[in-house]
Amino acid sequence: MIKTQVQLPDELYYKAKAIADQREWSLAEVVRRGLEYMALAYPVRASASQWVLPLLKRGDFRPNIDELDLKALAESDELRDE
Repeated sequence: MIKTQVQLPDELYYKAKAIADQREWSLAEVVRRGLEYMALAYPVRASASQWVLPLLKRGDFRPNIDELDLKALAESDELRDE
């Protein structure tokens, strides 16, 4: 088991301590059970697969436009939408 320290707001600490007293558990047991609940409610997603460079769709390539020229890109999009 790993030993760690956490900082809790006073109000949360007192609520957790009251739960522990009511159930005759240690504060550590309340924290463990709370974390177990959170782990079930919010499962960790599998890590994403390796990133792959996306392929351009036909018509997405815009020659002769400086990519940093946002005005030109916006105008190009407006022309494409017409």
